[in-house]
Amino acid sequence: MTRTLPTRFQIPQCHEFGGEPGPRLMVTGAIHGNERCGTEAITRVMAELDSGTLSLRSGLVTFVPIANPLAYANSTRNGDRNLNRHLFPTSTPQDYEDHLANWLCPLLAQHDVLLDLHSFNAPGEPFVMVGPRNNDGPREPFQHAQQERALARRLGVHRFVDGWLRTYGDGVLRRVPDPQQQQTELRFGVGTTEYMRSTGGYALTLECGQHDDPQASEVAYRAIRNTLAFLGLIDAPSPPAIAPDQMQALSMVAVIDKIWADDNFTRPWSSFDAVAKGEQIGVHADGTPVLAPFDGRILFPDSAAVAGGEWYYLARENGDFCLP
Repeated sequence: MTRTLPTRFQIPQCHEFGGEPGPRLMVTGAIHGNERCGTEAITRVMAELDSGTLSLRSGLVTFVPIANPLAYANSTRNGDRNLNRHLFPTSTPQDYEDHLANWLCPLLAQHDVLLDLHSFNAPGEPFVMVGPRNNDGPREPFQHAQQERALARRLGVHRFVDGWLRTYGDGVLRRVPDPQQQQTELRFGVGTTEYMRSTGGYALTLECGQHDDPQASEVAYRAIRNTLAFLGLIDAPSPPAIAPDQMQALSMVAVIDKIWADDNFTRPWSSFDAVAKGEQIGVHADGTPVLAPFDGRILFPDSAAVAGGEWYYLARENGDFCLP
């Protein structure tokens, strides 16, 4: 049944600066309502633009400080569902986030570059999620890998991860036999950055730190300023690229599903924990050990995953991240 919008629904506030010829940048915060560092950093940069302490010399920047007003008002990750999954416009919106997608997707399509600011639950180092290599494939065709990775190396963080949609999609094709249902499930992997790439632009998801760490908003602020400078929107030197020997670059290569509800990890794993080939990661309900197939890093472990769902991802070091 189609539901009406919550009475407190508001179109997210959108703030544009500039408008001269040049790159068109969009910066979003609070796609998830309990991730406030992006909102804080965007508000700070907008105040500098309003006061004249910072000015644009070319191009346009659009800020959306609170992309999910309902979730933000409730201090929750989602309103009705995760806005950063199955992000497509629809003629038959079913939930709050569908209505947000109908507003957000056309706005993304009007821009060339997206910087999407997030935070995460557990303590950890900031990292940036980047897209695929240039390709003409059916899953995620893309032609701006060199520009996207060049920008990623100037955000001010040292950890880089690629391979999300490819690896997520491999899991869908393995666990869903019906081709029509496969396409539905593959769309679920599309969020802000994936949708932006589908419109011909490029995009980065910056995970700025733990939700409550005051440094997360500083990471977000620095990334916005560095992006503005790198794209030539402000009169400031372009920030230097992080050197390859200062980077930890990882490619997601495998997703492991939970087979039974009583499958368990051997210990509380955290994203980016190192695993050695043959090391036991978990145990299936029938007693079969779950072993690491190669040396790598565990990502997004979910002890609460349902049977048949994604349990954790594995990533390998990516030594050629900087190559065109």
